[in-house]
Amino acid sequence: MIKINKLSKSFDGHVVLNDLDMHVPKGAVYGLVGPNGAGKSTLMRLVTGIYRPDNGSIKIDGSDPYENAAVKERFAYIPDELFYHVQDNTEDLKKYYAGLYPGFDHALYEKLKEVFSSIDTKQPIRRLSKGMKKQVIFWLSICCRPELMILDEPVDGLDPVMRRQIWSILLSDVAESGMTVLVSSHNLRELEDVCDHVGILHKGKLMIEHSLSDLQSNIMKIQVAYANDAPDFHGILDVLHEKTSGRVKELIVRGDQETVRRKLTATNPLFTDMLPLTLEEIFIYEMGGADYEIKDIFI
Repeated sequence: MIKINKLSKSFDGHVVLNDLDMHVPKGAVYGLVGPNGAGKSTLMRLVTGIYRPDNGSIKIDGSDPYENAAVKERFAYIPDELFYHVQDNTEDLKKYYAGLYPGFDHALYEKLKEVFSSIDTKQPIRRLSKGMKKQVIFWLSICCRPELMILDEPVDGLDPVMRRQIWSILLSDVAESGMTVLVSSHNLRELEDVCDHVGILHKGKLMIEHSLSDLQSNIMKIQVAYANDAPDFHGILDVLHEKTSGRVKELIVRGDQETVRRKLTATNPLFTDMLPLTLEEIFIYEMGGADYEIKDIFI
């Protein structure tokens, strides 16, 4: 759905994105993660055609989104900082969205009134709380029936019940219509529940891009113990982190699970225990290899 090739963008001589390649498959829920200042919001604005690349290309189903109304009719964008006219209420903004999107689904808008029943559609949006503003924009955006939804911190400011409701509506649309979702968020535990592809952005480059299942199967936490001294694991495995607790070695290892298991078995341990890592843990250790602060996450 989205193909990015050798993308670069600078502002006043400061390089924000540098020679970036990225691919979001059609029908995927793609989570874009990275530390503050990695370039996530800039990348979103380039994908939506707000910014023009300095170098490289962005294609949405083969077409450049910059100054391309036909492409922009096919996606909806919810930025972290919301836009609305000062005097607008929800009904006014609905008319605005319906004018921009020929496929706006008025019946769905009425149906979703039950979900967003706490919103007074006649009240000016400026008077709503941050969470309610997010609800309004999401409500209208999903009614546009987009082929692609682009979300920058989409559920920030929402209570847990509404967060779950928003994700439920999104994932239902993905399942029913094949909508593609590109989402940037700092809530990695939440992304882990909804995403099937993940890209980790750092200093303007995409360090890692995999399906979530491949990413989680390629990095693991291991607990291993020996009757005598443990071997030098760095000569055997791709070790990202190591910790000793008594006779137990705790390792974070990158590699194929069966290959890692076979190599460990050859060292004759008393026992081994291999555990999957959460997306948050994977992020911390992958970023640790990029001079990012490593936190001790062993439990």
